[in-house]
Amino acid sequence: MDLRQMEVAVAVAEEGGFTAAAQRLHVVQSAVSSTVRALERDLGAPLFDRTTHRVSLTPAGEAFVPAARAALRAAEQARAAVDGVRGELRGRVTVGTMQGVWAGLHRALAGLRKEHPGVVVRLRQAAVVDIRQALRDGTVDLAVVALDRQQQRGLVTRLLSREEMVLVTAAERELPESGPVTLADAARLPLVDFSPGWAIRHSVDQAFRAALVERTTTFEVNDIVAASELVRHDLGVCIMPESIAARFPDLTTHRFARHAPRWKVMVVRPRGEAPPAVAALLRHIT
Repeated sequence: MDLRQMEVAVAVAEEGGFTAAAQRLHVVQSAVSSTVRALERDLGAPLFDRTTHRVSLTPAGEAFVPAARAALRAAEQARAAVDGVRGELRGRVTVGTMQGVWAGLHRALAGLRKEHPGVVVRLRQAAVVDIRQALRDGTVDLAVVALDRQQQRGLVTRLLSREEMVLVTAAERELPESGPVTLADAARLPLVDFSPGWAIRHSVDQAFRAALVERTTTFEVNDIVAASELVRHDLGVCIMPESIAARFPDLTTHRFARHAPRWKVMVVRPRGEAPPAVAALLRHIT
């Protein structure tokens, strides 16, 4: 068993199939299949259940993949340590993030590339619950996300920004009263909500519960642009962070008089010493 075999098996597990793993590794599918078969012969157990429509991990695979990830990380850290002695920094950093979160991330990535061009960054965009799990199982090295207090447990966190959310409407929509709105006002309008699992949805749900206001969702979307299009055509209104709303200057924003949902963006990572490439990126995230 060697590191390449581990890398291939982990890719199949993470991508959910041999074809997608081959595309990620830039090899033909037959090479991935033969590598996995050789690894399974060496281990004496099948790692994957193969059917016509999907590939899933066997119990042996469930046990093998986390250990293989740890071995690959250890090997990468060993290379990074030697590169550091030689004055170079290489490696790979997987960054988890959510749609619309923290516009400063691209500046941090640009700064890292300029300082350490040998470091490869892989961005993984997902719902906050999926990113939280990815941090726990080691498939994401750090994340720029919005987490509540309970979700932060077991992680090292650093606050990047905080803000209140606003109600976003089409420019031509007239609200009953001028000035700040209430959650009760918003609940009387057709609401565009984000899918459960989104950090925005979680904060909005909490705010409505705290205000003792019930609401009905008219549209549920998993894309910020889709939400803005529904609002633009006056099919509904949407609650979102003001920094995200600012990307759509043709829409109108309204502040809440009280019980405004809050949005806190932070950089998070697992506990323990950060690998050199991860530490280098953290220095650029301010």
